[in-house]
Amino acid sequence: METKDLSHDAAIAQLKRIAKGEPTMFCTFSPDKTIQTRPMATLDVADDGTVWFFSAADSEKNRAIAANPQVQLIYANSPKSEYLTLSGTASISRDRKKIDQYWNLWASNWFPEGKDDPALTVIMVTAFAGHYWDNKTNRMIQLAKVAVGALIGRPMDDAVHGTLTV
Repeated sequence: METKDLSHDAAIAQLKRIAKGEPTMFCTFSPDKTIQTRPMATLDVADDGTVWFFSAADSEKNRAIAANPQVQLIYANSPKSEYLTLSGTASISRDRKKIDQYWNLWASNWFPEGKDDPALTVIMVTAFAGHYWDNKTNRMIQLAKVAVGALIGRPMDDAVHGTLTV
């Protein structure tokens, strides 16, 4: 497996490629040191690497962020064998421009009053570091390479991984 650490523009490009529009497991940390994890829909990955989400104002997630803004985002795009974990700092707002920018029909399922729903907030995660794993080929080719590698007694791994510094 090749190691390729990425920083700044290259890290943000990789982050966008794997995470933009994809679901994530959004992890918050409680005062008793437990980790709460829940699935979240990623609204966007901005050009500066900021990751955006909608959230309910009274949610456990928002309370956890208010107590400890450190979060972890975990992405797994299994069909493409792409994986990403990000560490970042979250903040919560009611930024009307961001709500207007990211509002979509899907969100109305959770916020039935639309963009003016009093429960609607946006979460901004400023990522500072992460790690990615990416295979260069599709799953069928990966399986064939694993089989051939097992037969010849030598790994045939074309995956790449590395740290991301945003």
